[in-house]
Amino acid sequence: MSEENFTESVEEIPEEKFNVVYRCLRCGNQSMLDELNRLPEIKCICGFRVFTKERSGLVKTVKAI
Repeated sequence: MSEENFTESVEEIPEEKFNVVYRCLRCGNQSMLDELNRLPEIKCICGFRVFTKERSGLVKTVKAI
């Protein structure tokens, strides 16, 4: 059997992009995920490396059974 029979076509799956906002714990600066990915290391402009993920304003209500 040759390798030509086993060639597979790989379909590119589009990446889903989310608008995720992170906030620096020291200075409170907000940064988008795309901005943080561009830098060689994940760091705020103030030099701090600890971020919190901002929560959406959506409130979920679950009924008890």
